[in-house]
Amino acid sequence: MKIHRVSKVFLFLLAVAALLSCNAKPQEITYGTDGCHFCRMTIVDAQHAAQLVTKKGKAFKFDAVECMVNYLKEVDSNTVALYLCNHYTEPKELIDATQSTFLISKSIPSPMGAYLTAFETKNEAMATQEKSMGELYTWDELLVHLHN
Repeated sequence: MKIHRVSKVFLFLLAVAALLSCNAKPQEITYGTDGCHFCRMTIVDAQHAAQLVTKKGKAFKFDAVECMVNYLKEVDSNTVALYLCNHYTEPKELIDATQSTFLISKSIPSPMGAYLTAFETKNEAMATQEKSMGELYTWDELLVHLHN
């Protein structure tokens, strides 16, 4: 009887551990050390990095949003929990890429040469666009633009 009870407790703890290990949350990017999952360059730019996190909790880090978008061609979107990118005016702060506004401006270089920068709000992006020119995109518009 005791063995049966111990095995139930063990199975319960194993199930809890499995659930906790599949928590989809971002991992810290170690700038100057971590490499881009797509292009393999070292991630150094704290204003342009990105991260994709699967529903199982695996994080893929990128040196630029354009690398993450290019990597999406290799991924089943149903497995993705989070699309994240760095907020241009708050370096190292990861924001939801699907809710961000993106600016492509030749005045703001990005690591892979797409001149692509993310902003948490459209107002921030528009304020930067006034100074730097360029085109604004939503996440969905950006995916179409970069895949053409």
